[in-house]
Amino acid sequence: MFGIKQSPWLLHYDASSCNGCDIETLACLTPLYDVERLGVLNTGNPKHADIFLVTGAVNEQSGEVIRNLYHQLPEPKVVVAVGACAASGGLFRECYNICGGVDRVIPVDVYVPGCAARPEAIIDGVVKALGALEEKHRDMVATAHSIDQTLYLRADKSDAPEILALQKIAYQSEAEIYGDDSLPALQQSLEDLENDFERRPNREAGLLGARGAGDRQETERDRIVFLKAVVNSKIIGSVRGYRVDDTAHFSRMIVHPYFRGRGIGRRLLTEIEQAFPEVQRFEALTGHKSKRAIFQLEKRGYKIDRTEPYNPTFSWIYLRKEAAPTARHEPTASPSS
Repeated sequence: MFGIKQSPWLLHYDASSCNGCDIETLACLTPLYDVERLGVLNTGNPKHADIFLVTGAVNEQSGEVIRNLYHQLPEPKVVVAVGACAASGGLFRECYNICGGVDRVIPVDVYVPGCAARPEAIIDGVVKALGALEEKHRDMVATAHSIDQTLYLRADKSDAPEILALQKIAYQSEAEIYGDDSLPALQQSLEDLENDFERRPNREAGLLGARGAGDRQETERDRIVFLKAVVNSKIIGSVRGYRVDDTAHFSRMIVHPYFRGRGIGRRLLTEIEQAFPEVQRFEALTGHKSKRAIFQLEKRGYKIDRTEPYNPTFSWIYLRKEAAPTARHEPTASPSS
């Protein structure tokens, strides 16, 4: 963190400004202010940036670009909204094609007022952003040190916003692999995810005429089961599953990129399998280029069963494994081993 504080790298994006704030931002680089002498560097690569500086109001076209750039910045990261337009939409907030300020599409850490914002204010905003960046770094280090106290619990509907935010972050790497940001996990809305907590896939399968589905009395266990991995009250991983007849179906096993490689995904898979002790087989769903997920599933005894095309760039891979008889088990609040 010391190196970042001494030389923060900025990514500047003009959402749709009048160029007033852009000119003032560039003025920070001129000999009069010369922020580069303080180590501040303006980069064009989001994967190299620590601070995302946005000017201008967000319109229908720039909103998606801002989201994509934001998700490409590595953690920890902070967002600085420069000028009245970036803060609230400013003079253009009532225009038909303006969504509003930057915080309508991504979280903002620091607001720099002004129309246009003065270079001194912009530099002060960057300094405040460094303070926010340091705080986020401390939180991540504290979370990493508590990783052996991860809790694996049942999630409920109130967890939907946090799970969806994690899902959007986790699937950015998948979008890069496929070169397609229209993956279903990235397009899911909060309303859709909240509705999933109420769905009963076994009943739906019965209505569609699936053999044997819907013959028995329904229980609460027929709802989709959401599990979460929690560290310091923050959800860092999740998986969901449901039962249709004698098969448990799993999908969207996600772990925050910062916590991958620590066994959280393997533990989530174990917990979701044990949440369905009465089934005879398990079926997991992933993308055909998701080599890491396929490798981990095959390592746990899953075998590729079939492939189904979704669009020209993406296909679903279904992997199956026969279930061993186990005792009934619910996800516990005990620390991971």
